[in-house]
Amino acid sequence: MSLPADKKSDQDITVVHLMRHGEVHNPDGVLYGRRAGYHLSELGRQMADRVAESLAGRDITYVVASPLERAQETATPIAKTHGLDLATDERLIEAENVFEGKTFGVGDGALRKPANWKHLTNPFQPSWGEPYVEQVVRMMGALDAAKDAARGHEAVCVSHQLPIWIVRSFVEKRRLWHDPRRRQCTLASLTSFTYRGDKIVSVGYSEPARDLVPAHLLAGAKPVKGKSKAFGA
Repeated sequence: MSLPADKKSDQDITVVHLMRHGEVHNPDGVLYGRRAGYHLSELGRQMADRVAESLAGRDITYVVASPLERAQETATPIAKTHGLDLATDERLIEAENVFEGKTFGVGDGALRKPANWKHLTNPFQPSWGEPYVEQVVRMMGALDAAKDAARGHEAVCVSHQLPIWIVRSFVEKRRLWHDPRRRQCTLASLTSFTYRGDKIVSVGYSEPARDLVPAHLLAGAKPVKGKSKAFGA
């Protein structure tokens, strides 16, 4: 006996993979944030191709990306592998940050500059950029839209480190403020949300291109002076 359509939708298993983009060409080491003109490096393109290869046998029916170049370039080989058009969702964009265009990393003295102190008053919001709660709202909206577009199958959404980590923290019921060095969201990683119907029932994490990621950029790596993890959020 077959289930009614509404009952079937309650039982549908859909997987939405939130992917962080690959490495970016950024020789000046600035926090590029939402700025245009930052493209994948050659290594970043290799990362994107590696993930596309790893997902080639999956049941992916929808691929969408942040409007920023690095996300679009990361998503392109995945969409091509599955014969899909690449969609764009503004809600997947990088978090806004007042330090965009500046160097702001480990050992560069940024925290000692009085001009920056007014932006560092509230790490719980945070005071230097887009509030965490606003990131949760837009990212959950993007996740739900991808789930609806790929219902019963799989979707890939290419976004950025901070929004991915924040929405994962929300789903897993962790506090939103955190130590950036402890984010589990390496370049070209997949944070995968499994839905049963419209409810998230599990979250997974994988790094298909881990062997290509520089050691100092891996999750949990000790910060190295002059090699900030903040550039490619």
